[in-house]
Amino acid sequence: MFHYTVQVNMKLVFSLSGNVTNINQTNTSLVDVMGTQSPQITMIILVTVISCLILVTVLGNTLVILAFIEDRRLRNRSNFFLLNLAICDFFIGAFCIPFYVPYVFTGKWLLGKFLCKLWLIVDNLMCTASAFNVVLISYDRFLSVTMAVLHRSIEKEHGRTVLNMALVWILASLLYSPAIIFWEYVDGDKSIPTDLCLPGYFYAWYFLLGASTFDFLLPLLSISFFNLSLYCNIRSRSRKKQHIVTSPIDSNLDGNPARPYIISGNDFHNGAVKDLNTPQYKKGKRSLCCFFSNVLPLHRDQQTVRYNVHVIKLSRDKKIAKSLSVLVCVFGMCWAPYSLLMTIRAACHDNCIDSYWYDITFWLLWINSSVNPFLYPLCHESFRKAFAKVFYKYIKNKNLKP
Repeated sequence: MFHYTVQVNMKLVFSLSGNVTNINQTNTSLVDVMGTQSPQITMIILVTVISCLILVTVLGNTLVILAFIEDRRLRNRSNFFLLNLAICDFFIGAFCIPFYVPYVFTGKWLLGKFLCKLWLIVDNLMCTASAFNVVLISYDRFLSVTMAVLHRSIEKEHGRTVLNMALVWILASLLYSPAIIFWEYVDGDKSIPTDLCLPGYFYAWYFLLGASTFDFLLPLLSISFFNLSLYCNIRSRSRKKQHIVTSPIDSNLDGNPARPYIISGNDFHNGAVKDLNTPQYKKGKRSLCCFFSNVLPLHRDQQTVRYNVHVIKLSRDKKIAKSLSVLVCVFGMCWAPYSLLMTIRAACHDNCIDSYWYDITFWLLWINSSVNPFLYPLCHESFRKAFAKVFYKYIKNKNLKP
């Protein structure tokens, strides 16, 4: 991701960027552009909207992080990747947007060159890491549905989970951070004014085109492949379910008396069924039997039990696919317009589309970080329970205070 600044001309509606030919013009603040008739009202509206965006982003993602601290049931491989995404979104709300606010209203960067580079590094890092995290989440869901045995084996390897999370941050930092730090020394271009916070590669269309490929196009193709594979897998299994013929419960296929079977917790995902008439159970060995009273009754027929296991697992996988599709669709809607316009801008050297379209799509990237915390409880019951637990503990502690 690469940023436009509040360097604007009077044609702009939203002040983030301008054409190359206008870079040395007098900077105009956002209030000057949008509120020439009533700047005070415009200022109040903008401050209110931006403050709400910051508040929602910070509090929403803080709630996700607290939920992981309070509820140990959330601490599995799949949810840790959601935690990684929440950390990215939190820093966007707590650091990136607040540091950008003075720039929006004054049209100048007043915090010095060091903070400018720091802000560019952090903002690009967080936004790119968010995109890579969505890819990682999609890949994990893909494994859990299409390769369940492999997914369960690696789910127990906590080191692999941590490595995957760290890899997201490493790759995201390598994409933009070196260019932000060293571009001006390698390229030698000093044409960017000191009162603007722009990366040295701002007008290097070849770099922008390549970066846009890595931070959006490839992630989009990856998550599209994973989601399409999930859809095809679930659709194929749904068709197979319709052709499964269950045997009568009163007798087995060979006509002999029915034998009782039960599914153990460890064998549930594998569809394995244990025979209660085996010597293991007749000798009085104790075993833990979980009776799914409302979900999976104890059947006498092995084929019927396996059919029910198939139905339950298929239903679970459908929920996984639906929750992933919601997260991915929101990601696509927030990222696609900006990345598409950035690619067009790089190809036509910033001369084919009005600048305010870039500005509108630019803010969509940050809005995505404020929306994500609402998607987790919407798609996952475990998050709803964890959020309720956090709220209950907060209210309880507040009532105990004198």
